[in-house]
Amino acid sequence: MTMIENLHGMLERGIDSALLRYSLGNEFLKIGNADAAISHLREALRFDAEYSAAWKALGKALAHSGNHAEAVDVLDQGIEVAERRGDVQAAKEMGVFRKRSEQALAAD
Repeated sequence: MTMIENLHGMLERGIDSALLRYSLGNEFLKIGNADAAISHLREALRFDAEYSAAWKALGKALAHSGNHAEAVDVLDQGIEVAERRGDVQAAKEMGVFRKRSEQALAAD
């Protein structure tokens, strides 16, 4: 059984949380399914809008899907959340991802 199957099994049993959705999003991102990742990461943020790691992963997934404009917006929000929470490393990483998406937009 894959990690995704295990996590989906939890959802089917009625277990749902920001961490579960973040984990699913991350697993889908690892296998290159940006659309599924985006869907689960948005759910994670509906549970907890202060979840820095979910903002970072969502920005990354949006960039992977080619949606750089939305990635920049999401990463701006994520950086704000991370800085407010004192999550310096996450804010720094999101700044790097943001810069890449801005460069991709400028190249278009």
